[in-house]
Amino acid sequence: MNKRDLVLSLMDSQPPDVIPAAFFLHFDPAYHAGRPAIEKHLEFFRATGMDLVKIQYEQTLPPAPPPARPEDWANAPLFPDSFFEAPVGVAEGLVQAAHDEALVIMTLYSPFMWARRWAGEAALVAHLRENPEAVGRGLAVMTENVLRLVRGCQRAGVDGFYVSSQGGEADRLGGTSLFTDYIKPTDLAVWEQVQASPFNILHVCDYEGGYDDLTPFLDYPGQVVNCSLTVGGRALSPREVAALFRRPFMGGLERKGAIATGDAPAIRQAVQAVLAGAPERFMLAADCTVPSETPWENLRTAIETAHAFRR
Repeated sequence: MNKRDLVLSLMDSQPPDVIPAAFFLHFDPAYHAGRPAIEKHLEFFRATGMDLVKIQYEQTLPPAPPPARPEDWANAPLFPDSFFEAPVGVAEGLVQAAHDEALVIMTLYSPFMWARRWAGEAALVAHLRENPEAVGRGLAVMTENVLRLVRGCQRAGVDGFYVSSQGGEADRLGGTSLFTDYIKPTDLAVWEQVQASPFNILHVCDYEGGYDDLTPFLDYPGQVVNCSLTVGGRALSPREVAALFRRPFMGGLERKGAIATGDAPAIRQAVQAVLAGAPERFMLAADCTVPSETPWENLRTAIETAHAFRR
């Protein structure tokens, strides 16, 4: 069974004999675009032995005046298809190089995350609270930007997407109608297009804040879910999350824990503890992107431990 078949077997009623694994980190800016990005992704994929190729999305937004008031969201920048040629080119290069070895998936940041990059955190949240209808018009533009990236990557032949959602964190807009009425619909609009691809990962991102409740995300699509195991101050098990979302779970390790700072014995011990209680259809990973300075050998140790584990 090659890596493609191994990961796709998570969708089968019978779990794979080998537990797949993958970890992700951001590369130095020198490797954010073009041939250097393609080669660094391949080097990382092969050096760690991971079971899929996840493309880091590193494109920056061109300078544009941020909104000073809610009404300014009508001027949110809409980028032409040509703007996305660089990341789509990286996706195309990785599909050509690695498609026969493993699934190739692109990282997608949500329309909310795009809006935050343009406006800034404080303005986005304040304007949403002041005049959500006005901000909603800008979020619609950001949704179209994300969709243009999705369509370009689909034309390039990617197998799917790692689709990140933010905005529903407890210290942002979680538990409010602003999330359910204005942010969640933009997420689902992206998912409507994403579902044309065969393998997609729902990532409930807690990189900048935790969640009191995962219920708003249970109806999001995606073949696999990736999220933190701490919700509302309570520790969940991988089995509980898999049962909650009714799909395979990807995760188990804290991004700043043993995987980032431990030695080989500590990493193996942490991985084995996770695997001993993991659901049958499971992919070992971290709860989010691991620190960039994490030694690649640490990731390889974790992945080899997962591959060697037998239930």
